[in-house]
Amino acid sequence: MLNLKDFLKEEKNTHMEHVEDLIFNEGVTGTRKAINFLRDLRDMLAGNAKSKVTATVKWDGAPAIFAGIDPRDGKFFVAKKGVFNKNPAVYKTNADIDAALSGDLVDKFKVALREFSKLGITKGVYQGDLMFTDDKKAETIDGEKYVTFHPNTIVYAIPYNTELGRTIRAAKIGVVWHTTYTGTSFEDMTASFGKTIVDKFTPSSSIWMDDANYRDYSGTATFTADETKKLDGILSRIGTLFNAMSASTLNAISADEDLLMAVKTFNNSKIRRNEVVTDTKAHVIELYHWIHAKYQKEMDKKSTPAGKSKQEQLRNKILSFFVHHDQNNIVSIFDLMNMMVEAKAMIIDKMNHAGHISTFLKTKDGFKVTGVEGFVAIDHLSGGAVKIVDRMGFSTANFSNEILHGWQK
Repeated sequence: MLNLKDFLKEEKNTHMEHVEDLIFNEGVTGTRKAINFLRDLRDMLAGNAKSKVTATVKWDGAPAIFAGIDPRDGKFFVAKKGVFNKNPAVYKTNADIDAALSGDLVDKFKVALREFSKLGITKGVYQGDLMFTDDKKAETIDGEKYVTFHPNTIVYAIPYNTELGRTIRAAKIGVVWHTTYTGTSFEDMTASFGKTIVDKFTPSSSIWMDDANYRDYSGTATFTADETKKLDGILSRIGTLFNAMSASTLNAISADEDLLMAVKTFNNSKIRRNEVVTDTKAHVIELYHWIHAKYQKEMDKKSTPAGKSKQEQLRNKILSFFVHHDQNNIVSIFDLMNMMVEAKAMIIDKMNHAGHISTFLKTKDGFKVTGVEGFVAIDHLSGGAVKIVDRMGFSTANFSNEILHGWQK
């Protein structure tokens, strides 16, 4: 399990990394981890009971919410992420909420304080994604009536007159729990993922809640023999390329924090622009020139020779990677990344079949069917976890002016 101090450190660095980014973050070791995650997810979806991973669904809720018992005084609280600050920000009364929060969050956290106090929590802290309070709606989509909630980018829709629809309509608050913290103080707490949480709580008709654990509600989210064979082929190509690659080239990116940041920033800029990397050799050349231009711009901003010289030295240090390593080996890193994205896409597509709640994007012209935000794969032997997300698709939705978000009236 993650120690809380390590967890918080990772949180500042986006907490969990995308599976393909392990290549850049940890070099040879990370690449091996990524391959093992993909293989284990294949085993899970092929019905292999020996798979070492479990998966949770990434719900697109907002904000993150915590509930539990303050180990300092034994009192129940709700909180935002400030719960793990040096001076923990926890809310035990409506007055605490009024003093700390503003806008819609005031009412939402007052509902959470009132309702979550009914759960019978006697120890520990639980984290989840807040899905709704009084902002549920009755909406007709493609001729069918739904009860919907829209906390962030994705609209969740449940047929209005089903048992689940009636349950959600009656609820005052909705939450999906995903992380448990245990310990005798906030500072010493450890985090565990992928555990069943809802069963620990006292049920209440005014609270709709679920675990984030992945479940196949459809009975169709299992790879066929042909699909397994296709994914096996991708994984075989990944393994062959990995074994042929230069370990020193792979490790060089993770060993240089400035180079690592530049590579990931450049890759993310492509994702945000919805640009697929099809020519990896051209991608490497463009990356070189992008880094050169970035630091030239920083040099031009400096008014002193010493300032300019510092930026020039930093630029030359980063670009030395392209001088000291064979270009074919560098290109192979991005070939490996693309293969992992291809394998990941098959896994996401299959896992999306398991959903029991319909998901949509709300546009100015109506609703558009979408998958869930993504998944988290958890190695229950090592405790490691990675994100399995359609980065291109979700980034496009997140930043598109055509997609309406939950906070937009």
